[in-house]
Amino acid sequence: MNNQFHRIRRLPPYVFETVNTLKAKLRGQGVDIIDFGFGNPDMETPPHIIEKLVETARKPRTNRYSASRGIPGLRAAQARYYERRFGVRLDPDTQVIATLGSKEGFANLAQAISAPGDVILSPNPSYPIHPFGFIIAGASIRHIAAMDAEEYLRAVDTAARHSVPSPLAVVTCFPSNPTAQTCDLKFYEEIVALARRYEMFVLSDLAYAEIYFGDPPPSVLQVEGAMDICIEMTSLSKTYAMAGWRMGFAVGAPRLVAALTRVKSYLDYGAYTPIQVAACAALDGPQDCVAEMRETYRKRRDVMVQSFARAGWDIPPPEASMFAWAPLPAKFAGLGSLEFSKRLMSEAGVAVAPGVGFGEYGEGYVRLALVENEQRIRQAARKLKVFLDDANNAEQ
Repeated sequence: MNNQFHRIRRLPPYVFETVNTLKAKLRGQGVDIIDFGFGNPDMETPPHIIEKLVETARKPRTNRYSASRGIPGLRAAQARYYERRFGVRLDPDTQVIATLGSKEGFANLAQAISAPGDVILSPNPSYPIHPFGFIIAGASIRHIAAMDAEEYLRAVDTAARHSVPSPLAVVTCFPSNPTAQTCDLKFYEEIVALARRYEMFVLSDLAYAEIYFGDPPPSVLQVEGAMDICIEMTSLSKTYAMAGWRMGFAVGAPRLVAALTRVKSYLDYGAYTPIQVAACAALDGPQDCVAEMRETYRKRRDVMVQSFARAGWDIPPPEASMFAWAPLPAKFAGLGSLEFSKRLMSEAGVAVAPGVGFGEYGEGYVRLALVENEQRIRQAARKLKVFLDDANNAEQ
């Protein structure tokens, strides 16, 4: 009997598990690991959000099953956010659904709209759920190089023109995880035009909409006609330091929202009601906390770029997101991102995410999450300098 089930056979070994296993082993030996590998926010959830959670949890009725697509007040709060932030009007009943984080939203959307034989155009490198949500659903992925927005746009046009069958959908993710690349509204206008030409849906991941260091990122739904063919995922995880709360949204084309709603209705009863009420407090409440977190990430970015450069590793400063995407130091370019990540952790106690874990086009890079404070970042830079100096001396 074959020990591998069909869908499991389609999933390759998880690259990050190798790094995580080594990290656990070293920590078990008492090694202090400065961890830039996992994008897990370290900041506190704003007090007014926690207070609303506690207040609501004390009410017995809120401990019952909740609503799979989100309580009405939460869907209305998300609609208000879109109108306030992007000037986009949404019908909370037909164009908004609450999800258990954007990851679950993508996974269940894949189950809802794709079938074996369908082709999905997915960026590479990319957050793993973008391709693998559809692979698990049985669809086929055409990986598109996505090191910047313009390159991706050109490649999508070529792929859509030559794919047989024609693609069902194209995935976009700006600000990008992992590359931290951004796009402007003109990009979305062109991707929507391409989608209309080739009769594709656009699936937009906008999880990092509020972590930016220049101009605020736009939404694809700002484009005229986008509401007919686009769905967009957002998340409270990074915006309000609510990663463990698992609260996100899918908004956009009623047809796509309805499909996701129907699948979710069979799978879950929605997030715990007090979490949904607290999420309303996050969206409708004071937003100075968001600006403060954004400034914290900006300061960490600047410290990392400057201190790592002094140590001998030049890291391009990201324009948005909570990540930096860096080419391997020249001396280690031939080693590969996974082996470099293992050596850096074993010899310097600094953890990063190997770029190859985000797709084949991520090889030669690593992702660094801005989840350690400034003091720890400077400490990592000192360890990095010793690591690089030792590598230089070993060659002499």
